[in-house]
Amino acid sequence: MNTNKIKNLARNATKSKDGRTVLSNFGYLTLLQFASYLFPIITVPYLSRVIGVEGYGKIAFASAVMVWVQTVADWGFLLTATRDVAKCRDNKAEVSRIFSETFFARCLLAIVSFIFLCLLILIVPDFKENAEILFVTFLMIPGYIMFPDWFFQAIERMRYTTITNLLVKTIFTVAVFIFIKEKGDYIIVPLLASLGTVAAGIIAMYLILKKWDYSLHRVSFHSVILAIKRSTDVFINNLFPNLYNSLSVVLLGIYDGSVANGIYSEGNKFVNIGQSVLGVVTRVFFPFLSRRIDKHRIYVVVYMGATFCIAVILFVSAPWLIDWLYTDEFADAIPVLRIMSISLVFVAMSTAYGTNYLIVQGHERILRKITMWCSLAGFAIAYPLIIHYSYIGVAVTVTFSRMCLGISSWLAVMKLKKNHLENK
Repeated sequence: MNTNKIKNLARNATKSKDGRTVLSNFGYLTLLQFASYLFPIITVPYLSRVIGVEGYGKIAFASAVMVWVQTVADWGFLLTATRDVAKCRDNKAEVSRIFSETFFARCLLAIVSFIFLCLLILIVPDFKENAEILFVTFLMIPGYIMFPDWFFQAIERMRYTTITNLLVKTIFTVAVFIFIKEKGDYIIVPLLASLGTVAAGIIAMYLILKKWDYSLHRVSFHSVILAIKRSTDVFINNLFPNLYNSLSVVLLGIYDGSVANGIYSEGNKFVNIGQSVLGVVTRVFFPFLSRRIDKHRIYVVVYMGATFCIAVILFVSAPWLIDWLYTDEFADAIPVLRIMSISLVFVAMSTAYGTNYLIVQGHERILRKITMWCSLAGFAIAYPLIIHYSYIGVAVTVTFSRMCLGISSWLAVMKLKKNHLENK
């Protein structure tokens, strides 16, 4: 594509309402992601010295458990509710109905998750040992439900998400330096994060219910259950990757301790940041593609190109990044970062062809089957790899599973497109 074509594409995008909305949301989410890098750069060197690798390991263990809780509380609504609201965003009554059903369904699921977490703490020794930090970290879930990020995404008003998050992150960063002074203060980290999430949730509910005049009205228990059933395929699709992802971190903590968890967590941190960057493109395009699937090819080109660049940068700069931000005890995180950077390419494939095509097009069941089989394959290799290779085993498990998921999603979409052309 030559320079004139690029200029024409940019000019046409700014002229159309959809183009301006996409570009505006992209700008605000890019700013938010930039802040997501800036704030950790400020706090990570300080925290790594004060709370140490063991403290990081305990936080990583609790965070990995909360991934399961959060996945249950989400139950696929982050995609299905976003898609449904995006399609009827000009109908305030219908949007309010979807918002109400989704909110109360997530509350019900969070309560069930909390009960199950309490049972695990009573039964499993490692959970009982970390009960305090698990309960503190769980406080993020109510705030997470109150802050319906999916709703802002669906009505394509990401400016408010950005402003609220920037405010909360700034307060959190300042609080880290004020309240965390010694190794035992590691539990304050998730406490501050939880309080920040709840504060953001209160602000979000004010905007939705007061400023924009949407309603949160009483819904029947039957309608809540139906809403959960409609999102079950997407929930399964979101849940099963935890078999090879967060469960691997939990197994690593059980069999190799908090230090190994800390090394893997910090090696993977930069990849998570990379995923957050790519998530900007995904989140901007998802509601748009729900209305204009004909633009999917443009999205894939932009998304995969950006992913490849980020993956190469992380792989090459791994030694410098770890040495710059961490103490010498984190040196073993370098190979973890390099292995995980490769997985980014496959994450992008599964997102581009799975989330932003199969789900957008209503093929949740196809993606569910793909995710189940790929996750089970990852789960099968997780235990022996972790036992023999510790944190390196976790990195290999996650990368292999993501490779299977990405390639399988791409093949499924190619098959659907081929069948569509043959049936014309």
